[in-house]
Amino acid sequence: MTALLEAKGLTVERGGVPVLEGVSLTVEPGRVLVLRGPNGIGKTSLLRVLAGLAPPLAGEVDCPGGTAYAAHADGLKPTLTVAENLAFWADLHGQPVGDAPERMNLAGLIDRQAASLSAGQKRRLGLARLLVTGRALWLLDEPTVSLDTASVALFAGVITAHVEAGGAAVIATHIALGLEDRSEVLELGGYKARPATHAPGGFDEAFQ
Repeated sequence: MTALLEAKGLTVERGGVPVLEGVSLTVEPGRVLVLRGPNGIGKTSLLRVLAGLAPPLAGEVDCPGGTAYAAHADGLKPTLTVAENLAFWADLHGQPVGDAPERMNLAGLIDRQAASLSAGQKRRLGLARLLVTGRALWLLDEPTVSLDTASVALFAGVITAHVEAGGAAVIATHIALGLEDRSEVLELGGYKARPATHAPGGFDEAFQ
C-alpha cells in the first residue's frame, strides 16, 4: 500500500528556533494520525511543514498526492456567500461543490455572506472547503474549535467517510472523534528539540 504521507528525520522550527527534531511518520490510506502534546510543543509548526508551507530545518517530506490544510483561520472571503466561497475553492481545485453544503449542515445558509455567520458556522464553512479539494490527505489543526457538540459529531462523520473512502488525515486535537479503530497517536513530547548550548564566555553568558 502506497503511503499518502511519509516524513523522515524532520527538524521543525518556530521563529528560527528548533522546537521538534527527529520526527518520522507514515500515513497510509484509510488511517488517521493524531498529534498530541502540550501547548507550544510544535503541532502547528509540524503541520505547516507537512503541508509544504514551511521548510524543515532537516529531514524530508514525501506527499505524492498533495494535501488539503485546515489551519486555525477559516480561510473565508467575508463578502462572499457560503455558496460563493465554496464555488471559489472548488474552481481553484477543479472540483465540483457537490454535496459539501449538506454534509456540513450549511444548506440553509447557502445565500448568507460569510461575514454574517456565527463563529461555529464559519468554522463549518471553513472545514467544508476540505470536501471540494479532491485531496486524499487532510491536515487539520484543532478543527473542532468553535464547534458545538452536534457539529463535532457531524465533522467526525465527515472524517470517517473520508478515510473509509481511502483518504487519510493528520489531526492536531485533544477531542475524541470516535476514530480510535482507524487512528494512531503520535506524542510529540518525545521529539522536543534540545536547547542549544553556548560556549563559555559567549554573548549569552554575559547576560546570565
